[in-house]
Amino acid sequence: MRRTLKLITVVLAVLLTVAGALTLDACARRRPSASPLATPTAPTTTTGPASPTTEPTTGPSPTGAPPSRRPTVAPTTPGPIRTTAPGVPAGLRGKDIEVIPTAQRIVALTFDAGANADAVPSILTTLRANGIHATFFLTGSFASDFPGAVRAITAAGHRIGNHTATHPHCPTLSDTSLRNQLSTAEAQIRAAGGGSTRPLFRFPYGDRTTHTIGVVNAAGYVAIRWTVDSLGWQGLNGRTLAQATQFVTERVVAAARPGEIVLMHVGSNPDDHTTLDAAALPTVISRLRAAGYRFVTLDTLLG
Repeated sequence: MRRTLKLITVVLAVLLTVAGALTLDACARRRPSASPLATPTAPTTTTGPASPTTEPTTGPSPTGAPPSRRPTVAPTTPGPIRTTAPGVPAGLRGKDIEVIPTAQRIVALTFDAGANADAVPSILTTLRANGIHATFFLTGSFASDFPGAVRAITAAGHRIGNHTATHPHCPTLSDTSLRNQLSTAEAQIRAAGGGSTRPLFRFPYGDRTTHTIGVVNAAGYVAIRWTVDSLGWQGLNGRTLAQATQFVTERVVAAARPGEIVLMHVGSNPDDHTTLDAAALPTVISRLRAAGYRFVTLDTLLG
């Protein structure tokens, strides 16, 4: 009897164990793999490009370097090419100026210097006595031959202009030769103690063309002609000294007008050695002043 009860107990225990295992297996097969409310975990690797760590740039780097090595200073853009050197106002280009454009009663006394310096002391004395500054157009050869005159003109505060190196007929020159005439004269005048001649230039003999004016302008110079040529350089021409001096005086005064540019010379006539412009200058000044004129340098043209 006892054996039978023990057997029954063992059988029941086995049955209960089997039933529990079957229940657990069924529950496991019904459990979802993840909760529907869970937030999915981001992947640890990506297939696209990494996000930039700095503000993106637009366009390629001007230097070809990657953005992280771009220069902090913007690249410079080349400016326009100059077709005319500085110092030549637009309104004065393409012209050989014969008069200062003004309604004021002003006169510019100008003196060309090429052959010799015989009248320089007299002219400077007269200008100083009258408190006048004038404009002197010097050749480079004059400056080399008469450096003392150049220093005296400069020390007196007068304006110096360029009259070429050797006083050639400019239309016969190539562009390169004309530019060399200008630069050589500038260097010779500076070497003699004068200041810069820019931007004032006068053609030797007044001999010019539209083309040569353009070359001069491109080199940084304004071409200056004259309103009246005193003709003092011609000398006596069969007249007495008094007559010839009077002729020069009357010629300049008769041409008086607002903005008049007077052409005179510092050298003597090569034949009779007269210096008529220097002789007439005191009377020219007094008569023009009596007519209400005052005297300026050609810098007035530049504003």
